[in-house]
Amino acid sequence: MARMITKHPGSGKAALSIDVEDWFHAANVSAVIAREAWDRCELRVERNTTRMLEILEACNARATFFVLGWVAEKCPHLVRAIAAAGHEVASHGYGHELVYSLRPSEFRSDVLRSKQYLEDLTGRPVRGYRAPCFSITEWAIPILHDVGFDYDSSFVPTLAHDRYGQLDGMDAGSPVVLLRDGFYEVCISCIRLGKRGIPWGGGGYFRLTPYLMWLRGVRRILRSETPYIFYIHPWEIDAGQPRVTGIKATNQFRQRVNLQRCEGRFAALVGAFHWIPLCDLIDGFNAGRDCPQFQSAPTG
Repeated sequence: MARMITKHPGSGKAALSIDVEDWFHAANVSAVIAREAWDRCELRVERNTTRMLEILEACNARATFFVLGWVAEKCPHLVRAIAAAGHEVASHGYGHELVYSLRPSEFRSDVLRSKQYLEDLTGRPVRGYRAPCFSITEWAIPILHDVGFDYDSSFVPTLAHDRYGQLDGMDAGSPVVLLRDGFYEVCISCIRLGKRGIPWGGGGYFRLTPYLMWLRGVRRILRSETPYIFYIHPWEIDAGQPRVTGIKATNQFRQRVNLQRCEGRFAALVGAFHWIPLCDLIDGFNAGRDCPQFQSAPTG
């Protein structure tokens, strides 16, 4: 598949995204908290997301909120508050199932259910999608385009990861890629090492890495004539979330490392840069498509 890449229209821009799911939706705990038990778990996503909204407002920052459809049905007022505050509401799917674990027909139903409900709540088109655990696959792209999304933001251009999905022909040096006419991939940022890189886009990596080192990495990416794309979950600023027993030690570490420090780090990072939602980044790339730097990428 021939793909189009460009660096210059998004140079120096920082795009912020928040995956709105609760602590019990995380893949780290899925082995011991069954989907059928979600309704019995303590719902903490509203208070954590509201705190993030307060931080963004204090810094005059705008973001994209990839809202899980399950959360939207439980907290419709939260989705309306996100939209009313001027942020982009996008889709995280409905049931937080890994894309490559679904049949294409199941995936289509999942994303349509989420997209339509979010659009009903906000009265606005839902343009973007992010796969749970970044589990995007090549076959999912035409489905996303067909049901009306403008972009996906699920690919992490790094080396092997036990949960991440894959897309063909991608490069860590080209974080925004035109996959097909009218449909983009917005990759999660990495420190580039050839075509792949070290994940530098958020999540557990952000909580684990010393903050000043993280800040230097962000500035390095922005100086490289590429935009920076960051992500975080509301449960990552919640050190008071229930402790889950019976999961692997590695997953326990992934879930809880530096939770107590994350809210302060997040607030500092939001205050350190001018942040825009991903839809603004896409619109900037659309505006730059006729510039000389916009060219064909190798076929994947």
